[in-house]
Amino acid sequence: MALRQMTVLPTKIGGLGVTVASGAVTEVTFGAPLVPDYDGDLDPILRAALAELVEYFAGDRTDFSVPTEFTRGSDFERAVWKQIASIPYGQTQTYGSIAHAVGEPGGAQAVGSACNRNPLPIIVPCHRVIGANNKLVGFGGGLRRKRFMLELEARVWIEQVFSGD
Repeated sequence: MALRQMTVLPTKIGGLGVTVASGAVTEVTFGAPLVPDYDGDLDPILRAALAELVEYFAGDRTDFSVPTEFTRGSDFERAVWKQIASIPYGQTQTYGSIAHAVGEPGGAQAVGSACNRNPLPIIVPCHRVIGANNKLVGFGGGLRRKRFMLELEARVWIEQVFSGD
């Protein structure tokens, strides 16, 4: 198994760079250049992460099971990322509510900065964090990507809730 391996997954929102190291996904990056597929053996965790992301974008996956690891970030940022990871699929929380949850009631802007530095977007769903009054603000991957993922999750959530009718 390679110690560190990265490849790019083409998606409807552009290339996603996915990196694994020592048995965990450590980074997902937006806007990765679409390069030819890695021609060696893919790390099994990387292969699983790619499969889960494909399922997510197809509307077939609502949570991720691949192991992840934060290899950077302050204690505050890690607390924010852990809180964001608990936001259920198809739901949102505000920057202010996240700040309260991590013990920094006046820290909405700091939460926004932590979201912007989230090394595992989508898997740790910072796109589910919105501004006060449900405003769609700020996102390291751009508002177009944020809107796309929120709309995807809303559609899937509605289909799941009303599939019994």
